[in-house]
Amino acid sequence: MEFLQLFSPEDFRSKKIYESYCASFIEDERRSGKQFQQLFAHPKVKVFSVTDQWESVGYMILWELSSFVFIEHLEIFGKYRNRKYGSQMIADLFRNYARIALESEPENQDNNSRRRISFYQRNGFTIIDETYVQPSYGEGKKPLSLLLFANWKPENIDRIKEEIYDVVYA
Repeated sequence: MEFLQLFSPEDFRSKKIYESYCASFIEDERRSGKQFQQLFAHPKVKVFSVTDQWESVGYMILWELSSFVFIEHLEIFGKYRNRKYGSQMIADLFRNYARIALESEPENQDNNSRRRISFYQRNGFTIIDETYVQPSYGEGKKPLSLLLFANWKPENIDRIKEEIYDVVYA
């Protein structure tokens, strides 16, 4: 498995990612097309196509913040799910980054939410904030009550949240 960093929204892989991103995440959980394109110019963002044998199996949008990385979105494409790609992806991230944070829907959302939470917990993440709110991505979109996970025990969770709010959702 490889992480191929993409540098342009015009790359055919970026277009495939955005198409899946729109199909997989509700509107309140995602950026507009213009906001997505702007990610490629942001110095703290890395957009990765995740490949296996040159086949694109998923993607990840990662923010390199002051003392941790924040995974804004991570997805294995539907036809590649349940093949351990997600666990491999997380294991590779742990080798490259000591401190990782990410968000997920509360388990009362639906069966997929419960499975997602269980997946993150099996792969080394714990819930660090059950009252976390993802800010709105923009006009007409709602803030969302989510769970905040990390693979370490932060001393100051408020500082972690402030940096996510100030950089990722600014």
